[in-house]
Amino acid sequence: MKALFSLGASTIWSPLSAVAIYLAIVVAMLFVMVSSVAGMIDRRSDVAAASATLERLEGSRPVIGSAPGDAMPLGSPYLEGATVTIAGATLLQRVAGSVMSFGGNVLSTQLDVPSSPGRSGFVSMIANCEVDQPQLQQVLYDLEAGMPFLFIDQLVVQAPAAGPGNKLRIRLAVSGQWRGAK
Repeated sequence: MKALFSLGASTIWSPLSAVAIYLAIVVAMLFVMVSSVAGMIDRRSDVAAASATLERLEGSRPVIGSAPGDAMPLGSPYLEGATVTIAGATLLQRVAGSVMSFGGNVLSTQLDVPSSPGRSGFVSMIANCEVDQPQLQQVLYDLEAGMPFLFIDQLVVQAPAAGPGNKLRIRLAVSGQWRGAK
C-alpha cells in the first residue's frame, strides 16, 4: 500500500509542477517578447530622429512642427543673376534688406566686381551702416546663415557718440559666390 500511496503522491505533484514550469516559461517568453518590441520602438524613434536631422542638415526640406526660424534656409547657395552686375545688385539687396529688417540704416554701398583671378566668381561689396548694438549680432547671423551663402570679409565697428538713441556705425565688407551665366 505504501508503494501505491507514494506513486499516487508523485503523480499528483507531477502535473502541478509541470503546469508551474509551463507558466513560468510562458511568462518569461512574454517578458522577452515585450522587451524586444519596446527595443524596436525605441530604435525606430532613434532612426526617425536621425533621419529628420539628416534632412535638416542636407536642406532638403524644413522640419515639420519646428519654429519658422529653425528650418534650414531655402534657396540657392550662389548669388543669382544672369550677369555679374545683376548678381551684385542681388548682393546689395540682400545686405541692405538684412540691415533694415533689424532696424538699421544703410548709409552707402559700393560694389566690387571681380577683377583678380584669385577671387574669380566672387562678388564683393562694402556697406556703411548704422545699427543698434543688440541688433548687430542678429544682422551678422542673418547674413551668414541665410541663402545665398555670404561671407563677412571685414567688419569695422565705430562706437556711437554719447547720448541715447545713437547707433553703432559699421563698415561691412561682404562677398558671395556667383556661378556665372547659365
